[in-house]
Amino acid sequence: MSEPVLVAPAQSSVFLPVADVNPQAPQTVIAARQGPGFLARAVWFVLIGWWLTAIVIVIAYALALSILGLPFAFYLFNRIPAILTLRGRSKTYQVETAADGRRFLTATNVEQRPMWMRAVWFVFVGFWFGAIWMAAAYVLCVLIVTMPFGLAMFNRVGAVMTLLRY
Repeated sequence: MSEPVLVAPAQSSVFLPVADVNPQAPQTVIAARQGPGFLARAVWFVLIGWWLTAIVIVIAYALALSILGLPFAFYLFNRIPAILTLRGRSKTYQVETAADGRRFLTATNVEQRPMWMRAVWFVFVGFWFGAIWMAAAYVLCVLIVTMPFGLAMFNRVGAVMTLLRY
């Protein structure tokens, strides 16, 4: 039987069982996404999500044309799956063992490429390639049968536009 793992302070008093955790080796755990159920997400997509996503993409691209609008544009780009289907974002945690033997999860961030490299990519490739990528993803989502592929593409918009690592 596995020991419970104490989740980071933001979610204190929540314990998750983790099987076969080697105390010497850090391990990565991806927490489940949170959000409404399938039926609510499906109704949202049919009534609102599909057209609101198109509007948000156009607004985000308009914001991306200026230096001051870039942070807001990427804020919107990163939330496209949530706007489209109310899908929650997944979070990555690392299992760590304290000196007293307790195991707990801490949020981790992936090491990113240098900012100058990401900026050059965005200016010369990411801006136009991201537009093509999102247009294709949007079409795949609206066709419904290919929606999983479109959502997977929307989840990688940051990587396509700015070489973001997940």
